[in-house]
Amino acid sequence: MAAVFDKPSFAQRFLPLFRGFDLPLVLIILLLASAGLLAMYSSGYDHGTRFMDHGRNMLIACAILFVVAQVPPQKIMVFAVPLYAAGVALLIAVALFGITKKGAQRWVNLGIVIQPSEILKIAMPLMLAWWFQKREGTLRPLDFAAAGLLLAIPVGLIMKQPDLGTSLLVLAAGLSVIFFAGLPWKLVLPPVLIGGIGIAILVVMGDPWCADGVRWPVLHDYQQQRICTLLDPTRDPLGKGFHIIQGMIAIGSGGMFGKGFMAGTQTHLEFIPERTTDFIFAAYSEEFGLAGNLFLITCFLLLVWRGLAIAVGATSLFGRLMAGAVSMIFFTYAFVNMGMVSGILPVVGVPLPFVSYGGTAMVTLGLALGILMSVARAQRADPKDAPPALQAG
Repeated sequence: MAAVFDKPSFAQRFLPLFRGFDLPLVLIILLLASAGLLAMYSSGYDHGTRFMDHGRNMLIACAILFVVAQVPPQKIMVFAVPLYAAGVALLIAVALFGITKKGAQRWVNLGIVIQPSEILKIAMPLMLAWWFQKREGTLRPLDFAAAGLLLAIPVGLIMKQPDLGTSLLVLAAGLSVIFFAGLPWKLVLPPVLIGGIGIAILVVMGDPWCADGVRWPVLHDYQQQRICTLLDPTRDPLGKGFHIIQGMIAIGSGGMFGKGFMAGTQTHLEFIPERTTDFIFAAYSEEFGLAGNLFLITCFLLLVWRGLAIAVGATSLFGRLMAGAVSMIFFTYAFVNMGMVSGILPVVGVPLPFVSYGGTAMVTLGLALGILMSVARAQRADPKDAPPALQAG
């Protein structure tokens, strides 16, 4: 009889909280986090407490991931509308009386200074996933048009700040949800073709388009300059082209296996600008070479693959859309960051997940991974709701 009244141990109460966690996803996250800590220790060795702060930010992100993973997707969906509404309201507040730093008006003081555009990286796909979940089975072209409007409002407000990098991330997250919801290919292909033709024309006729005095519509001057610098960094090698040139030098000098941990000359002689944030991939490439890059790229591809696999097995349209969106968020982060450092994309403020320094971005990624883990746990908790093909497996 005494055993009936025995108090359960800490392990007996705590371990069930991890039940249903997707182990392949956990392993991939640990590998990326380890690579990020190595890169930050080397590139941030003389940046005060950046390595310790980076580790602390990872722990905070892990705590957020753990907490959010305990919440079923149906309950997460409840926060979609209020979070989106709050994010858009804060973006309007930024436009009216936001704080300006380095020529950009991106922050607002609410007792603490926050950057509302970061909220939309998660709020935007949440809102669109909620929108399509509510209309499951009755989708009409008008529903996709309304979703486009919901996406255009925050993207337009973020571009006005101006913040091209964050606006691209929010746009990519929103478009991925719309695409996975079943957007017809006949609506996808025309803008893709037009964009491809425009890029080809710009590359072929770069000089006339980038001549002094030529102004492009829609884009700000600094955004136009970044694109022109991408086409020819040697236009201003000690100015606007310096970042790209030094990044490419560091990546190329790493060779096959790199110069070794803590042995990167471009990094430690401070030729690489922003070497702990946007350009940390250049510092990592110099020390770990092509082999290290292939390891990092493989980890990101596995993360995207695992996220899409979780999306396929999701028990609801909302879960499927959110898992797909989170997967594409990580793909966009990694592709844009590595592309801009390598000189194949314009320089924009996009961090490399788990590797770049930044508390807000790390918290956002932890929240995104928590949602992905929540979707995975929901499918494991109720496998009978999985698609028939998965049940058979």
